[in-house]
Parts: sequence; structure tokens; C-alpha cells
Amino acid sequence: MEESRGLVKHILIAKFKDEIPPQKIEELIHGYASLVPLIQPMKSFHWGNDVSIENLQEGFTHVFESTFESLEGVAEYVAHPSHVEFANAFLPSLEKVIVIDYKPTTVNLS
Repeated sequence: MEESRGLVKHILIAKFKDEIPPQKIEELIHGYASLVPLIQPMKSFHWGNDVSIENLQEGFTHVFESTFESLEGVAEYVAHPSHVEFANAFLPSLEKVIVIDYKPTTVNLS
């Protein structure tokens, strides 16, 4: 089994349902960001809209990235009551979602 310690990135790629208005999406993003101070293992949160020019996004429009110090931290986040409550409000707004957890590898070019 892979070492559980070390930086872990939690990536969620989302396609919101067409009927979800932009204001609701903004509220959901704010709710996602508000988890950082509530869930100790969650060290940072970044998000962005798709700006691709390659047209390969298959309808996905938003990317959310959270950083954790370990796989156990991701597990604690997933089970945390604040995350569960948020997920129950967030997921019904999505048409499609992909979630990937990975341990980043740094490439030194020098």
C-alpha cells in the first residue's frame, strides 16, 4: 500500500446542471471555501472556471482543489459533518462530477 503521509491534492471537476443560476453557483463555491477553517486537515482551497481553448472539457466547467497533509486527512474531511452537510447541498446541483485524490510529484528541470 502506498505511503499515506505526505501532501495529497483532492480535485473535484464539476458540470453544474443547466438550470442552476450563476448566483447559486457562487453561493455553493463560497460554501465550499468556508470548509477550510472548519475542517483542520483541509489546508487550502482553490477553484476556477474552465478557460480551455482545446475544447476537450466535455461539459465540465469548474475545478475545485483542496490540499491535505495526508490520505488520513482526506478521509477525515470526507467524514466530517460540515463536509457531509455541504456535499448534500452541493452534489444535487451537479450534472456530472469527477473526484480524484493524488499525491503530487515535483519535477525538477534544473
